[in-house]
Amino acid sequence: MITQSCKDSLDMISVNDFRGLERIPAVMNELGCEVGDEHGQGPVVSKQRRIVVANQLPIRGYRNEGTKGWFFEFDKDSLVLQLKDGFPANTEVWYVGMLKVDVEKEDQEEVAQLMFHKFRCVPVFLTVDQKNKYYHGFCKHYLWPLFHYMLPLSPSHGGVRFDKSLWEGYIVANQLFANKVAEILWPDKDSVWVHDYHLMVLPSILRNRYTRVKLGFFLHSPFPSSEIYRTIPVREQILRSLLNCDLIGFHTFDYARHFLSCCSRLLGIDYQCKRGYIGLDYCGKTINIKILPVGIHMGQLESDLNMEQTATLAKQLKEKFEGKVVMVGVDDLDMFKGISLKFSAMGRLLEMHPELIGSVVLVQIANPARSRGKDVQEVRFETSVIAQQINNKYGKEGYEPIVFINDPLSALEKAAYYAISECCVVNAVRDGMNLVSYKYTVCRQGSPVLDKALGINESDQRKSFLIVSEFIGCSPSLSGAYRVNPWDVNAVADAMYVGIHMKDEEKHLRHEKHYNYISSHDVAFWARSFDQDLDRACKEHHLKRYYNVGFGLNFRAAAVGKNFRMLTVETIVAAYNNTNSRLILLDYDGTMKPKSAVDKTPRNEVISILNCLCSDPKNIVFIVSGRGRDPLSKWFFPCEKLGISAEHGYFTRWTRDSQWETCSVAMDCDWKKTVEPVMEVYTATTDGSFIEHKESALVWHYQDADPDFGGCQAKELLDHLESVLANEPVVVKRGRQIVEVKPQGVSKGVVVEDLISSMRSKGKSPDFLFCIGDDRSDEDMFESIARLFDNPSLPPIAEVFACTVGHKPSKAKYYLDDTPDVIELLQGLATASVGPKVTHTLEEDI
Repeated sequence: MITQSCKDSLDMISVNDFRGLERIPAVMNELGCEVGDEHGQGPVVSKQRRIVVANQLPIRGYRNEGTKGWFFEFDKDSLVLQLKDGFPANTEVWYVGMLKVDVEKEDQEEVAQLMFHKFRCVPVFLTVDQKNKYYHGFCKHYLWPLFHYMLPLSPSHGGVRFDKSLWEGYIVANQLFANKVAEILWPDKDSVWVHDYHLMVLPSILRNRYTRVKLGFFLHSPFPSSEIYRTIPVREQILRSLLNCDLIGFHTFDYARHFLSCCSRLLGIDYQCKRGYIGLDYCGKTINIKILPVGIHMGQLESDLNMEQTATLAKQLKEKFEGKVVMVGVDDLDMFKGISLKFSAMGRLLEMHPELIGSVVLVQIANPARSRGKDVQEVRFETSVIAQQINNKYGKEGYEPIVFINDPLSALEKAAYYAISECCVVNAVRDGMNLVSYKYTVCRQGSPVLDKALGINESDQRKSFLIVSEFIGCSPSLSGAYRVNPWDVNAVADAMYVGIHMKDEEKHLRHEKHYNYISSHDVAFWARSFDQDLDRACKEHHLKRYYNVGFGLNFRAAAVGKNFRMLTVETIVAAYNNTNSRLILLDYDGTMKPKSAVDKTPRNEVISILNCLCSDPKNIVFIVSGRGRDPLSKWFFPCEKLGISAEHGYFTRWTRDSQWETCSVAMDCDWKKTVEPVMEVYTATTDGSFIEHKESALVWHYQDADPDFGGCQAKELLDHLESVLANEPVVVKRGRQIVEVKPQGVSKGVVVEDLISSMRSKGKSPDFLFCIGDDRSDEDMFESIARLFDNPSLPPIAEVFACTVGHKPSKAKYYLDDTPDVIELLQGLATASVGPKVTHTLEEDI
């Protein structure tokens, strides 16, 4: 084992210098000790640590062909490296990802050791086949076009269609990333931040291994509308994987809105806004949604601007383009950057305003393509042809209207072009964020060295003009920019004309507005905000217990309170057998009958179980439902001794042959004359909605309507009804896909209190109480039970079992997973009452 002092001396970047040393364990912490597992084995990590997982490590590397040695350095332009400035001081940041260069298999171990000890990086090495399937296949030629709104309608256009082998390759690669994260992860201490669409199933893999890990994800690409996203055959698996994070980040509200819409339409999960934060209630925990565009590294760009090399380049460019208005564009060479449309707009500008020929230049810098394929070649050919055509038509000796730079430029060279350009054109047809406009604005602010070279006085007004596409992530944050539809060539040409002739004072005001925002919302601000929100989202991890639910990518970790536990048949039967005065309260829809069932009539087997429970003289059994008394009377007619509380307790009867009792609330339904016409309007305008008429209430249902539109209409209806019923003795409540109007003072909670009070008045104070339900109205029962249980002035109930159906936040202390578990538990109680087992087929009941 290498000692700490020896390791401290390994301050080098060459693999050759690293050869011959004793192998260091792959999993080590900063003290040189092997890291333990999540069960608490191993040393305590004292420093705060962040593990940043991205497709590529923030490392540049090359191989000396002469010595065959590898040399590496940090890539200061990498976003995942820059974001560390937003973390608290003394935070130790680790990186997991692929290297940008291919490393031969025989060198991978030594390179990995160097990465680990010199750079705190853990490289993921993929075979050529794995990389082709994962990156070049599923990521770049399937997901990337689709997330940019291009459907693979044919194999020759828009990427490739879904291929199961590529999807499996994507999963394999994500598993390899997870293995590398596991090598350095301290689950109870570290925060893990996963980046971008390359790793969208990684959260499920990590959550399956470490249920309490702090896990965040940020998507740097657009998230498409639900109509596009729903074409993905593995759409639910990807969504459920992302929902295994504690915090999910997007650049804009549009992207977040599309994601939330997909969750609603595909998984039935709705979001809520809570004190300024957006959250999704999923499996007993809140998945937080973060909306904040990334920024640039101000310090690095300002440092570049203060370099003499940048100033010299800018001075040369100013002299080269003397007397001309320079417009600049910097884009990756891909199909979504709209370079050919930008060139066409330049041609249209010169066509409409020939007086500008010779006095305006568009400099287009093309960054190297990030992927390979036919589409990249087509873009390169198309843009070159259009540029050549325009230059041939409008150019002359010493003048080319379009200067198309295909060779890679350094950051300093780009900064020089930004500094001398009057206008920046960002014309992408779709882009996740695009920071070109941010960099351009900062470069136009200048620096002492740059100003001196360009002859700018410190008192001179700084000015800039931005033309940005409506379809890129930075557009909403640049309120002073000239926004254009990149497909409208005439509109882009008009914007160019406006930028050329706009007064300097207005350009200055726009520039100041943009610069103030960009300088205060830099990459450190973005990272710090995300890190703080991730910490806030995870603050209750230690207060909950977790249960693994589902398999594969449908896995999810269900969170419950430490005192919230599954109700077992053995537990409740033991208490049942030791008590003599029992009250059993059962919700029906969603509890004893699945909500998805079309035929709501109870099976004969359920009737048999209820009759067995009712036949025990120690039991009082009630169905407590929101349904009307007529259907409940019809369905449960065979249960002679069963009590029914209908319409949330407005009507109650103790047995089949007893009279219906009405609650103490006065029966005044004049308010229905106001409510029904309003609901009819919303029913007529909301396809799939309907009105349910009860004797005591009116309910507007929208479960068959479009989820987004139905929810919007429900909110509007709620506000409308609350306004017109302000002076009526009714309450308006919004439930799961319903809006209900009912008399005040009517709730299932009141039913519980009245039944217990009635039993006590007859000298049969209950010593056993079992109450079970699945929705919000049942929470009223659980709340009343908790109140009665905590009231010292009332006789205590020895055994209380308040139980909800499903993993979700609840006032109940117990839960069952689903309807089959409810039937099984009731069967256990019935068996305890009558001795022999009640025979029924669970599958038939469901």
